[in-house]
Amino acid sequence: MSRYLRGQAPSGRFAVVTDENDKKKVTAVGDVSAQGPYGPRAHAPRPAPRSPAHGRWPQARHYAALDLGTNNCRLLIARPQGQGFAVVDAFSRIVRLGEGLAATGKLSDEAIERTIAALRVCADKLKRRDVALARSVATEACRRASNGPDFIQRAYRETGIMLDIISAEEEARLAVLGCHALIEPGEGAALVFDIGGGSTELVLIDTRTETPTVLDWHSAPWGVVSLTESVGPAGPDTYAEMRALVRASFAAFAARLPDDVTGRRLLGTSGTVTTLASVHLGLDSYDRSAVDGLIMPAGAMRDVSRRIASLDVAGRAKVPCIGPERADLVVAGCAILEEILDIWPAEQLGIADRGIREGILRRLMGARK
Repeated sequence: MSRYLRGQAPSGRFAVVTDENDKKKVTAVGDVSAQGPYGPRAHAPRPAPRSPAHGRWPQARHYAALDLGTNNCRLLIARPQGQGFAVVDAFSRIVRLGEGLAATGKLSDEAIERTIAALRVCADKLKRRDVALARSVATEACRRASNGPDFIQRAYRETGIMLDIISAEEEARLAVLGCHALIEPGEGAALVFDIGGGSTELVLIDTRTETPTVLDWHSAPWGVVSLTESVGPAGPDTYAEMRALVRASFAAFAARLPDDVTGRRLLGTSGTVTTLASVHLGLDSYDRSAVDGLIMPAGAMRDVSRRIASLDVAGRAKVPCIGPERADLVVAGCAILEEILDIWPAEQLGIADRGIREGILRRLMGARK
């Protein structure tokens, strides 16, 4: 079932859509219904009225996807182009919404203030880009926090952005929908993973059909923020403990994975894999064009992970593409990544700088027809 909501931001209006996921095909789009958040509506509202468009693409409509995770707030605004879309604006900020959540079970006041500030920037971009349809989702931090619903309501009051707290399953499927085009060609099963701030999603898919079919999936309660806060300051002494916790959380899923697969394929989407890929390439600063779609030996990625994990925080902060902002969390990502390489020993690892936001945009643009 889908539901359309209408939001009034302090600076303007835009239409918002939330859409539950089809359970079989990752590219399926739910039917639009007249069901509102508090019961049936007389009719489903139309998208927000728009002023006449000008410029090179007079008929283009802008769509937006916002992904609020445990660590990051990311916005993507795009217009349809051919069978895909062209990005017209983007925003990303580390907000650490889940900071302290492992200890208190609540979103802290400081984290909420940082996040609201980022959402205000997003709301301004939605207005200025004259967005016709948007979907904004929140993931693990808001799923776990006792004050998550209160935060959602405050964010709506102060920014006009209605965040939809999605399930771990939908989070996994959206990530696959957004990045599966980068999976290496082949016949064997493929594993797609997303290392987040508060959880890690693993999705086993069959790509022999026209649209990839989800065969199995798993969400582990460990992301770079939750694992770091649970174990303590990351470093050489805590790496083994981190890996042990992740290994235990993967055990049930690992036992279900087929062991007779030839030509295993592996694709990762997250800040962890894009950061480590940048280190592998020796980049002085992050370059999406060099990283998105990169296929590298799995052994090389494991070597990078262990090298980074062997450094202290000061040493990691000096590594280009890690820096002080990621130095305290990257080791947890390395630990999670190594355990994934253990349960799905593919020869190569694909890197995707795309995921949930791109999956949302494909859903929205598919629904426009």
